[in-house]
Amino acid sequence: MRIVFFIIVFTVIVLMAGYVALRGGQVLSGIGSLKWWYLGLNIVSFVAMMAGLILAEELPQQIAKPLAFWGYTYMITFIYLLLSFTVIDIISGFNAFLHFLPYPASFKLWAFVASLVIIAGMLVYGNYQFNHPDVVRLFVKSSKPLQNKHLKIVAISDLHLGVAIDKKQLEKYIEMINAEHPDVVLMAGDVSDRTVKPMIRQHMDEDLAKINAPLGVYAISGNHEYYSGDPYGVQKYITKAGIIYLRDSVVQVADAFYIAGRDDRTNPHRKKIGQILAGTDPTKPIILMDHQPQHLEEAVINNVDLQISGHTHNGQFFPGNLMVKLMYEKGYGYLKKGKSHFYVSSGLGIWGPLYRIGTQSELVVINLKY
Repeated sequence: MRIVFFIIVFTVIVLMAGYVALRGGQVLSGIGSLKWWYLGLNIVSFVAMMAGLILAEELPQQIAKPLAFWGYTYMITFIYLLLSFTVIDIISGFNAFLHFLPYPASFKLWAFVASLVIIAGMLVYGNYQFNHPDVVRLFVKSSKPLQNKHLKIVAISDLHLGVAIDKKQLEKYIEMINAEHPDVVLMAGDVSDRTVKPMIRQHMDEDLAKINAPLGVYAISGNHEYYSGDPYGVQKYITKAGIIYLRDSVVQVADAFYIAGRDDRTNPHRKKIGQILAGTDPTKPIILMDHQPQHLEEAVINNVDLQISGHTHNGQFFPGNLMVKLMYEKGYGYLKKGKSHFYVSSGLGIWGPLYRIGTQSELVVINLKY
């Protein structure tokens, strides 16, 4: 089944990239050797992209990171060029009947040049956005009997630690987390990008152990932990750093509240929320981490006070954010449903292209009164 899926995805990518290369080559025909330089750059970049996707985790970091950056940058570039050429072709199609363009060939050339300039500007802006995460602050109150206490939570999701987001980037994230002086830190899935190998090679456990939270650091699995083929690999590794891994389990903290962690829905045999919370005191607040924000009504039915999710990246780059709004009841941000509070984070890290266009990288600080 995986092989069939890979063949389908690979075929679609080849067709998309081929269309972009072909259309660009046609536009540049007759302008010296630009056509051949363009086609050559597309071929080399496509090879870099596939090599980064398949081999990056097996290569030395000093080779893997620039290779991945080049390949993923090409990925987002050809996606935007695909959209651009589609619009240009639609306009040209209408022009064939209405004849409103006096110089159709010049229009295609200058539209292509304008697209490249705009895309370049978007990439510069998007990389800046990725490298300068926002801090989102949220204040919520439990509906259960008050203990007149406040809990400061730092919630992060989708770190995607590995080749692209490396040890140096993780060090910056740890500084951000500790600067907030949290009581507790919650890591809501996709801690790793794929396998744990790059994390081990870069000794990332040393950095994770530096997170300061007196009431503990807790993590759950996301779908990317399963992509590695060893969903327990990351769990075994980061627990060495003192992180408490919750896989369909719940812990009581300071005899005052509960933190529950649900396994990712990639696991068809994961427990239902009610099973995880069986035996908990219904008068005490419950904080749930569930990576993918699906079926939010389950948390409401089970009296969860606060659910933290991630996964969506808020689409990561435009127009993905528009698609996320259509796919999820709440694809990004805060929602109150019944007596339960939800926050779906766009993620502190990112998958693939290190660009945020129309979205933001973020660290979430939640003050919970209970």
